[in-house]
Amino acid sequence: MSATLVAQMFGADLLKLRKRRGTVIWALVLALGPLLVFFIVRAAQHSSNPLAHGPAGGIGGYGDALRLLANFFGPLAAIMVGTDSGAGDVAAGVFRDLVVTGRSRVALFSSRVPAALCMCWLVICAGFVLVVIGTYAFASGTPTPDGQLIIDGLLFTLLSTGTICAVAVGFAALTGSRPAALTVLIGWQLVASPLLAGISSLGSSRRIILSQAIEQFSPVTTNGHGPFKAQVTMPDGIALLVIGIWLICFLALGAWRTRTMDA
Repeated sequence: MSATLVAQMFGADLLKLRKRRGTVIWALVLALGPLLVFFIVRAAQHSSNPLAHGPAGGIGGYGDALRLLANFFGPLAAIMVGTDSGAGDVAAGVFRDLVVTGRSRVALFSSRVPAALCMCWLVICAGFVLVVIGTYAFASGTPTPDGQLIIDGLLFTLLSTGTICAVAVGFAALTGSRPAALTVLIGWQLVASPLLAGISSLGSSRRIILSQAIEQFSPVTTNGHGPFKAQVTMPDGIALLVIGIWLICFLALGAWRTRTMDA
């Protein structure tokens, strides 16, 4: 397959995601809305009672806002984009039309992944820009994060959301149903993962939970708060292995299902 054809397929998949305005709009709402509420409420609290409430920005505000984006609402936006990319063609009834063009089914699936990542990261970067603006605008004279911490936060956010987005593409392709994939993945992200991570009797087996592996690379501490704090520590190598296994398994399953499903 030529590089030109690959670029055309990628462009076509990205265009399809851009045209699904409902998905893009709600992904932006998830990435931006909670952050706006966070900074506005924290700024109002600090203004009314500075002694009881710290500033909305600064290093403390940056850590809280980053966790809000990278660990919670950002992954939800990534799931929305990923499931739409993975099962969008089947839901729209155009999968058969794509197959009869003679292009490889695996190639059809493979082009969805970078397109979904591109759209997901565009949305997430908009959210991260808001995090940085709020961090410095509402610092109120307190220490602010340096450039390295900002870069580390961006890389962690891209890792967290990109991994979940790619998994969502594979899982949606496997199920062939966007609503089913969306429901299962959100349930796993919001309910099952935190519950399983909090069961200490599971011991080191909790290392296979994706959210726990991702959290190992967070540049900010959790301060013991939040449902997605790391409940179990592991070496970075093990965390990367867990992330890699999740990606390989779900992308392989999605490619297999795309190759074998009836058109």
